[in-house]
Amino acid sequence: MPGIKRKAIWWQWLRCWQLWVMLLPAILYILLFVYKPMYGIQIAFKDYRMRMGFAGSEWVGLKHFTRLFQSYWFPIIIKNTLLISGLSLLIGFPAPIVLSLMVNEVPNAKAQRVFQTISYAPHFITTVVICGMINLFLSQSNGIVNKFIEALGGEAQNFMQSPSAFKWIYVLTGVWQGVGWSSIIYVASLSGIDLSQLEAAQIDGANRLQKILHINLPHIVPTIIILLILQCGSILSVGYEKVYLLQTMPNLQGSEIISTYVYKMGLEKSDFSFSTAVGLLNSVCNTAFLVITNAISRKLTDTSLF
Repeated sequence: MPGIKRKAIWWQWLRCWQLWVMLLPAILYILLFVYKPMYGIQIAFKDYRMRMGFAGSEWVGLKHFTRLFQSYWFPIIIKNTLLISGLSLLIGFPAPIVLSLMVNEVPNAKAQRVFQTISYAPHFITTVVICGMINLFLSQSNGIVNKFIEALGGEAQNFMQSPSAFKWIYVLTGVWQGVGWSSIIYVASLSGIDLSQLEAAQIDGANRLQKILHINLPHIVPTIIILLILQCGSILSVGYEKVYLLQTMPNLQGSEIISTYVYKMGLEKSDFSFSTAVGLLNSVCNTAFLVITNAISRKLTDTSLF
């Protein structure tokens, strides 16, 4: 019987060999660029020397992790990363949901497309240009924001040098840039609502807000939960590019995060073992957040990734 089952499985695979051929590039990509680099994780437990290679470098166990925990920057980068991620989740996650519900209520299809195009546009602006715009708008001498503050009788502020202002600058500009693009999946989900439900609600006397709260919003709740789980799984993975470009020495206490710290230690100081240890710890924590969030979601809502 086991032999017959194996033959049946092989026969099923052979019948759809075209699909496996289509999948082959994706499989090769994952093997080469996702799994193969994992071999280098071992240098987190070694004093890596390039001339000695992976195998020849001295094994030091948890030395680099201990060094990280004892580092002056460890509590700072953890606090800053969690603050930026937390604010991004608190402000940035509901924003595309609200936008998609608003877009869905626009009666004119042409006006709806124009509004969506305008909201998508900032997503395609490169990070370097975005950072240049931020520096220009928030300039203490001639920035439009400070000009507005002065027009109201206030004093110009040096926002880009303030550690406490950095997280708000990062999060709010990030919401502006990404809210339209992030709303696409919700708009697509809303397009699948059964129109007969909306018509029945209208016949029963439901107003627009009631239809949104009791029909539209419940329809996209599974999508919201899945995306929330995914975002919780990357809560410590704040991208370094934008942070690095906006960093200054005065705001470093409020802007140094895990990814910029790894970049500086690994590429600028060539401390590959230490930077790998920091990155590995970051990945382990993100995986733990993902598993925990998924388990909570599965228990409370019956919706989960796995």
